[in-house]
Amino acid sequence: MSLPRFLIASPSSGSGKTLITCGILQALVNRGLKVASFKCGPDYIDPMFHSRVIGTRSKNLDAYFVGTDTLRYLFSRTASENDISVIEGVMGFYDGNSVLSMEASSHDVSRKLDAPVILLINSKGASISNLATLKGFLDFTENNIKGVIFNQMSQKVFDMIRPEVEKLGIKAIGYVPKVSHLILESRHLGLVLPNEVEELKDKLNQLAEVLEESLDIDLLMEIASSAPDLDYKVPEVRKLDSPVRIGLAQDDVFCFTYEDNIEIMRRMGAEIVEFSPLNDKALPDVDAIVLSGGYPELHAEKLCSNRPMMGAIRKKVEDGMPCLAECGGFMYLHDRLEDSDRKMHDSVGVIKGEVKNTGKLSRFGYISVSSEDPDSVLKDGPVKGHEFHYWDSDNCGGSWKAVKTNGKEYMCMHEEGNLIAGYPHLYFYSNPEVPYNFLMKAVKYRDRTRFSGPSSPGDPVL
Repeated sequence: MSLPRFLIASPSSGSGKTLITCGILQALVNRGLKVASFKCGPDYIDPMFHSRVIGTRSKNLDAYFVGTDTLRYLFSRTASENDISVIEGVMGFYDGNSVLSMEASSHDVSRKLDAPVILLINSKGASISNLATLKGFLDFTENNIKGVIFNQMSQKVFDMIRPEVEKLGIKAIGYVPKVSHLILESRHLGLVLPNEVEELKDKLNQLAEVLEESLDIDLLMEIASSAPDLDYKVPEVRKLDSPVRIGLAQDDVFCFTYEDNIEIMRRMGAEIVEFSPLNDKALPDVDAIVLSGGYPELHAEKLCSNRPMMGAIRKKVEDGMPCLAECGGFMYLHDRLEDSDRKMHDSVGVIKGEVKNTGKLSRFGYISVSSEDPDSVLKDGPVKGHEFHYWDSDNCGGSWKAVKTNGKEYMCMHEEGNLIAGYPHLYFYSNPEVPYNFLMKAVKYRDRTRFSGPSSPGDPVL
C-alpha cells in the first residue's frame, strides 16, 4: 500500500521539532491536503495538540509498546485515510529506551515504517559545523535520512551551505529563520483551553506562511511520495459475544487517552460513551467506566464541587462496576486532592489517601506491569505502559509489579475486585488480552445488574 510519509528528527531535544512539525502540518492543511500526524513515543500531549488546534488525525507510534507488524498496522490504518503523513520524532534521532540503545528511537520507528527522514538541525551559533553534525548522523549507522532543514538560520547562510549539503547525497529542504514571536510556550502543548485555540491557530498560520517561503514544501511532498509500499498484518483480537457500553471520561480534565486503546475496545465489541466528570451531573447508562489521565489538579475546584458526579462514581465502583483509572483518573478517586495552588479538596473517596504535588517528576519512564493474581486483568501476561507525573499518592497500591527498562522493580496499582487504578498509562495493543479481560468484567457486571435489578433505590437498571 502506497502511503506518502516522512519523519522529522533532530540530533537532540530542544532543536525545534514540535514547532516546525506543527508549522509544516499547518502548511499542508492550508494546501487542502488531508493530513495525518503521528508522534514517536508515549507522549499523548503533542497528538492532542495536533488534533485540537491544527485539525489533523493524530496518533502515537511507539516501538517499545508493540512489534513491527502491529506498529505498521497502527500507522497504516490512519495513514490510509489521508493524503500524507507527518511523523514527529522524539529526543535525539538515535536515542532509544536506554543510554546505549536505539530500541524505540525515532530511527527505530523510521526503519520499521520505511519512512524517509528529514533531519532538523538547530543552527544557532554555528555555520560549517552544521555540516559536521549532518555528516556524523549520516555516517553513524544505516538510516533513512533523505533531507535536512536548518533551524534558526538566515537565507544568506543557507544559500552558501546548500551546495555542500547536496554533495553529501541528500536534499537541502530549506531553513527556518528566527521566529521568536511565533514560539509555542510549553504550556500550550498540554493546556489547550477553548479561549486560546483561535489565538494558537492564528500563530500557526503565520508560521505556515513563513515556512512556505523558507522551505521547499513541494520537495517534502516528493520525498514523502518516494516512500515504498508498506505491508502489514492486522493483529487479531478476541470479540465479545454481545456488546457492552464503556463510559469514557473526556473533557478538559480527562484528556490523556491513547486513541489506539479506544480503537481496540471498539474492535472487541465495546460501545464507547463519552461523559464529563467536570460538567455532567450523572453517569451515562454504561457497564464500566474509564477515567483517563489529565489535569485534575488544574480544575480541582470545579471538579471536586461536582458532588452528584463524584457520588455516582463512588456508588457504582462500590457496587462492583468495573473502573479503570489511570494517573489523573487515579488521583480523582482519592479521598483528597491537592490543586496547583496547594489547596486540598475532598474528592471521590474510593481510594483511601491523598495526592500532593511533589515538585519533581515521579517514576518517569517505560514499564512492564504484571500480576500473579489469577483473577487479574493481567492473568494472560504483562502489559506495557508509561508513567509521567509530578503529583504523587500516599497510597499507590501494591497489586502489580512494575519493571522499568533498566531492570528496576517496584509495586504499584490497586486491583481490588473490578477496580483497577494507579499511575501507569497502559497501552492495550502491547497485550490485547488485557482490554478483553476488562471488557469481560463489564459483561459480567452488566449481566448481574440486569437480572438482579438495581442495587439500591433510585439506581437505574443497566
